[in-house]
Amino acid sequence: MDFMTELCQLTGKKIILASQSPRRITILRELGLHFIVSPAQIDESITRYSDPVDYARQLAYRKGLVVWQREKADLVIAADTVVTIDHQILEKPRNQEEARQMLRQLSGRTHTVITALALFYSEGEILDHESTRVTFYPLTDPEIELYLQTEEPFDKAGAYAIQGGAAIFVQKIEGDFYNVVGFPVGKFYQHLKKIFLF
Repeated sequence: MDFMTELCQLTGKKIILASQSPRRITILRELGLHFIVSPAQIDESITRYSDPVDYARQLAYRKGLVVWQREKADLVIAADTVVTIDHQILEKPRNQEEARQMLRQLSGRTHTVITALALFYSEGEILDHESTRVTFYPLTDPEIELYLQTEEPFDKAGAYAIQGGAAIFVQKIEGDFYNVVGFPVGKFYQHLKKIFLF
């Protein structure tokens, strides 16, 4: 059953996901949403914001706006995920050493995962975000080195995939699990109801 498509009465609606993230694509397809994948392909090297929430929201908004202006659609969905700790924004590591340093920084500590969500539709736009706190057990150097060999860290904010091998590193989650994967499905659904149902 196309659960979300039926639930939100979206049959016949053109919905575009402005992202090529495999995690976001999988999550939304598993929910039964019909959509087209059309990445924004913007330059993400914008001036860093001191506030990671503002930074993620700005990137998500820019991604969605580019696709909304480029293509006709009933709904454009864009998102951006960052990890923050020690007042730093951890995005995707550029190399193995960056990934190693990120994992050492997260070891035995609590960090925050922020996913900003931008929705564009004919009557307006919505910009929101979700924050989830994640606590890691202490990680040994051999654990980190073996995890780096899996190649998982290299296209993930904060250098880990909670739905992958790094699941064993997690001591506690406070908030939305799917937000850590890369898309806050609960918050998205609440906004979807406002746009199409009520």
